[in-house]
Amino acid sequence: MLDLVRLRVLAAVAAHGSVTAAAQALHYTQPTVSHHLARLEAATGARLVQKVGRGIRLTPEGEVLARRAAEIIGRVDAADAELAALIGLEVGRVRLGAFTSALTVLVPPAAAELRREHPNLELELTDVHPVVAQRQLREGILDLAIIFRYDDEPPSDGIRYTYLLDDPVYLLSRRTGETLTDHRESAWIAGCVHCRQELVDLCAQAGFTPRIAYTSDDIMVKQAFVAHGLGVTVMPGMALRTHLAEGVKTTKVSAARRIYLATYGEPPDPPATAAFVTALERQRAGRRR
Repeated sequence: MLDLVRLRVLAAVAAHGSVTAAAQALHYTQPTVSHHLARLEAATGARLVQKVGRGIRLTPEGEVLARRAAEIIGRVDAADAELAALIGLEVGRVRLGAFTSALTVLVPPAAAELRREHPNLELELTDVHPVVAQRQLREGILDLAIIFRYDDEPPSDGIRYTYLLDDPVYLLSRRTGETLTDHRESAWIAGCVHCRQELVDLCAQAGFTPRIAYTSDDIMVKQAFVAHGLGVTVMPGMALRTHLAEGVKTTKVSAARRIYLATYGEPPDPPATAAFVTALERQRAGRRR
């Protein structure tokens, strides 16, 4: 029989990368974490960690069990929150993952309403890319997520997607009224290799391949480079609501990303999750008016 506490320790080591960091996250001592790992190895008959220099790393067997442990812990925590919420929303927890600009623009007013209506509910926020957020929904690490997509229809992958709004995309340069093709020879500022595909696709639709001269995922860095004439970039409108540097001009392009609220599993949602969804919908309705 696998012990839930020891699985939680292994999952924490995998998530935080060391015994020291796992101990801090779990509020354990380092010897306690090491003890639980040793007992888990004894129970499974598998070597789960190995020493590397002054630290440790997971073995292949440890990585497999750690992934399953994260799923198990996520589901147990979700069940605990759901049962607590059924008492009457006197206690409970909502684990929300969202990308940065959604956390800045959409979440705060909804979180404030949730606190007013249900002051004992706990809202846990994670700044996370949509791809990772969807995986964490399936693993039970998150209860719901705010994601964006650039296609018209979300996939049928077991996740329930509720459309929220379109977020238009803008060209950022030092002059207004320009087009993407005006900058086919310009230097471009793009996100990391995992986050630049939308820019590359937009330029491809305009008939050219962008010359990516600078890489950053920070909107302030990108805008600073644009403001100083070092290149151009594209950015969603929601991100521009959080920051617009002096000297940067914006021109809307014929593209938009679609923002969705994503949940996993069959309805109805747990009461605490449903309470946050209700708060979010109320805030959106208020903005539309």
